[in-house]
Amino acid sequence: MGVMITDRTPPTVPIDVPPVPTETARHALAASRPWRTAVLAAATAGLALAFLVAYLLFVQTPAGQRAEDGVVHSAQSLTRSAVDWAQLLRQLDLVVVLGAAGLAVLLLALVRRRFALGVTALVLFLLPLGLAQLLKVYLLERPEALSGSGAPGHNSFPSGHVSAATAVLFALAVVLPARYRTWVFALGAPIVAWVAASTVALGWHRLSDTVGGSLLVATVVCAGAVLVSARRPDGRRIPPLATAFALLGPSAVVLGGYAVLSSGTSDSAQFVAAMVLAAFSVVAVALLAAWPLRRVNFDPAGARTRLAP
Repeated sequence: MGVMITDRTPPTVPIDVPPVPTETARHALAASRPWRTAVLAAATAGLALAFLVAYLLFVQTPAGQRAEDGVVHSAQSLTRSAVDWAQLLRQLDLVVVLGAAGLAVLLLALVRRRFALGVTALVLFLLPLGLAQLLKVYLLERPEALSGSGAPGHNSFPSGHVSAATAVLFALAVVLPARYRTWVFALGAPIVAWVAASTVALGWHRLSDTVGGSLLVATVVCAGAVLVSARRPDGRRIPPLATAFALLGPSAVVLGGYAVLSSGTSDSAQFVAAMVLAAFSVVAVALLAAWPLRRVNFDPAGARTRLAP
């Protein structure tokens, strides 16, 4: 019996070869990159604009001063027992708290073996604090639009306490893994709200001071994110509607607070409104900034480590 020989070639085994990006795919990727940067830039501009609006509207106009001075009068007339919930803020040493927060940021970065990220977080933590003091003490002024009002005439915009609390919140959000960023804001925003309401209740700051402090910190952090995103984009394409929201949202918070506070019919009503608005406004600012920051990789050494879309 003869042996039949067939001309059959062995089956080929498919080999996974990475697809070569087509010209259309490369164009789509390049087109998606500016949108992430555009939204972050819009958020930065929107937060800075809201900071300016708060200063001009509350500090530089007689109507704004009149609304906030009534709050200061009410706070000055209260006894300590009337605001027991805010007394803890008196006992906190701000320098010690800030030092502990800065050390915690560096330790978290070392645990993650991301020293460059820790330095970045520390810069974004300290820079707005320095700017807050520079603006409050040397650059911004509170004109005596209402002479004889009885309220403190020195400039207190922006609030150093609220700036510090917001800076701690954002520094932790930057140094921790991005997947925990939402939880950081969810757990930390109420603490910042308590600090803001307490400074109003104790008569240390006006509503505009608290909002200005949170806006300043958020502006600096978003500006840092713009630099990172422009060099190493790590997100999907975002539609223009989101860019417009990021640009106009912070100013809407400021204008809404002004409308509610100025509509108060008495000093006591304005006092309660100012505390509630201070807490609400700083939380709103934190959330408005947290949304475009949620996927940003702040690590300068993480060029090859991008977040999944």
